[in-house]
Amino acid sequence: MQYSYRTKGTCSQQIDLEINGDVVTNVKFYGGCDGNLKAIPALVDGMTVDEIEKKLSGIRCGFKNTSCGDQLAHAAREAYEASKAT
Repeated sequence: MQYSYRTKGTCSQQIDLEINGDVVTNVKFYGGCDGNLKAIPALVDGMTVDEIEKKLSGIRCGFKNTSCGDQLAHAAREAYEASKAT
């Protein structure tokens, strides 16, 4: 299932991803730091929602209470819950 998530509190504005069961693939960030937002999708491709949350939840960017990685953890969980509801 394709899923789009509007980020909150980060330079990136949106994250698109695919979720199949609890496995996340094809992550794409829009906006933000180009290098980091190419690296994160490469590193998490094929990980489960739980693995992504374990590695990325709670990471902060500077003075912000969140980061693009943390927002990806939120996006993955939201996508998973939405896929279960359909």
